Amino acid sequence: MVTGVVLIRLSAGKEKFTLAKIKDTKGVCHVSAVYGRWDLICDIEAENLQSMTTVVVQKVRQIPGVESTETLVTTSI
Repeated sequence: MVTGVVLIRLSAGKEKFTLAKIKDTKGVCHVSAVYGRWDLICDIEAENLQSMTTVVVQKVRQIPGVESTETLVTTSI
């Protein structure tokens, strides 16, 4: 299992629509709205790194209203 955090910047005026679509995306476990440079923080779970890439690149980034993302793959120390 691979987990990660995706930081998302949204287009102005599409926040609620985009948030709802992201919440419905398979692989997205939790979404929080935040203040600052980023608008949303999403927790992602996938079977492997390739599956996580598919969730982020082919699903989340394709949702109208998503301006940009930054993905942080979690690890143990």
